[in-house]
Amino acid sequence: MPDSGSAPRPAADAPVPGRALITFSVMAATFMQALDTTIANVALPHMQGSLSATQDEMSWVLTSYIVAAAIMTPLTGWLVEHFGRKRVILISIAGFVVSSAMCGTATTLEEMVVYRLLQGLSGAALVPISQAVLLDINPPARHGQAMAMWGLGVTLAPVLGPVLGGWLTDDYSWRWVFYINVPVGILAFLGIVASMRESERRRRGYFDFFGFGVLSIGIGALQMMLDRGELKDWFSSTEIVIEATLALLGFYLFIVRTFTAERPFIRAALFRDRNFVTGNVFIFIVGIILFATLVLIPPIFQGLLNYPVETTGLIMAPRGIGTMVSMVLVGRLVSRVDTRILIGVGFALTAFSLWQMTNFDLQMDKWPVIWSGVIQGLGIGFAYVSLTTATFATLDPRLRPEGTALFNLMRNIGSSVGISAVQALLTENTQVVHSTLAVNVSRFNPLLHNFNLNSAASLTQLNGMVTTQAAMVAYIDDFRLMMFVSLLAIPLLLFMRVRHHIPGEKPEIVAID
Repeated sequence: MPDSGSAPRPAADAPVPGRALITFSVMAATFMQALDTTIANVALPHMQGSLSATQDEMSWVLTSYIVAAAIMTPLTGWLVEHFGRKRVILISIAGFVVSSAMCGTATTLEEMVVYRLLQGLSGAALVPISQAVLLDINPPARHGQAMAMWGLGVTLAPVLGPVLGGWLTDDYSWRWVFYINVPVGILAFLGIVASMRESERRRRGYFDFFGFGVLSIGIGALQMMLDRGELKDWFSSTEIVIEATLALLGFYLFIVRTFTAERPFIRAALFRDRNFVTGNVFIFIVGIILFATLVLIPPIFQGLLNYPVETTGLIMAPRGIGTMVSMVLVGRLVSRVDTRILIGVGFALTAFSLWQMTNFDLQMDKWPVIWSGVIQGLGIGFAYVSLTTATFATLDPRLRPEGTALFNLMRNIGSSVGISAVQALLTENTQVVHSTLAVNVSRFNPLLHNFNLNSAASLTQLNGMVTTQAAMVAYIDDFRLMMFVSLLAIPLLLFMRVRHHIPGEKPEIVAID
């Protein structure tokens, strides 16, 4: 039941003053944070020289940001309820802008890691809060359009990150990868100050330190394991074994705490909503496919086909066009068509694009990547918007701060799992295929009669050719695996239910623990 003494909620379809400016401001903040998940990656080699660090040490520049953001994301709901949405998002933007500027001024590795840690802590709340804000300032009939705009920022920014990061690094300096956040953050900050009202605060008076602590340990250990596993050769490393053990223990204790404590850190009412639980499984899978594909395509063009960085970025850009088109379409269709159909279409298109990628070869030009990218962009757009709308369609509005935080946490964990899995399989399968192909390198193979197998130079050339072929086969195996994951996810739609909005209908209220 609603808390006694709370202010009455506005009507579901009541206009919100300054809605356009609020939307622009929160989307600018969202785009800024989502962009930073990939924009710094291309600058790492340049940063390595400036900071006098090894490749192993440079991995902490990425790890510190990922772990800090992952730990802070589930705390967003409590912060919003305790301090107010406007106050939290303004502090987050200010912290993100300041820490970004500090990253640009870093002169040592230690400074960079600390500043990236602060950047991750500050920016973690921006994406889930922006999602909750757009759901709240729009009536249910407009949730599809609102989530289309939000999804466009979340999915398009990581695609543009490597392109923008490569241009800034090559033409200016790697420091501008961080400085670019300053003007965007200032605009977002001023827009929110001018347009957004403070939300109602519902202080629980009790904070579950144990629940938050074990969840933080589980998330932090999992993210470190996934981020450093390939570098440390996975479970042959004591560090990875310790991190895996801490992750399992942390998540186990958190689950027990959530369903047994009187006032847990994450309220159990969230997990009684079937759409919300199913939607989180789906967004985990979307995270795997979206970010894993973004990681695999650039090395194919740069490492195997010898394309420059700028050309690779331009080849990947049409993926964003497909996403934009599909999100505009689904924003109009989501209130008229069963969302399960739209989600199914999205995953089917994604699977088809991955099937197209299994036909890549070393003689192809840029067009197979462009067309498969456009189709995958269409699929991700259809799935993302419809999924976001369906996930929160039946969830009590008062649970949205926690719900959006968990939703985005699952997407981030999915991306980490997907990237780590495809990279590990790529390394292993390349070695296996290389061994298989190398068996055919002998003086009795008629295809090799032009090579002098007694020459070290010829053997080196042959080994390079075999390695390139083996790598391409391994990439194709990764695409095939993700295709099967996309297809196997579709039956999960049977667990979702559709809620058709009736104009003037009040939001469904459920009991909250």
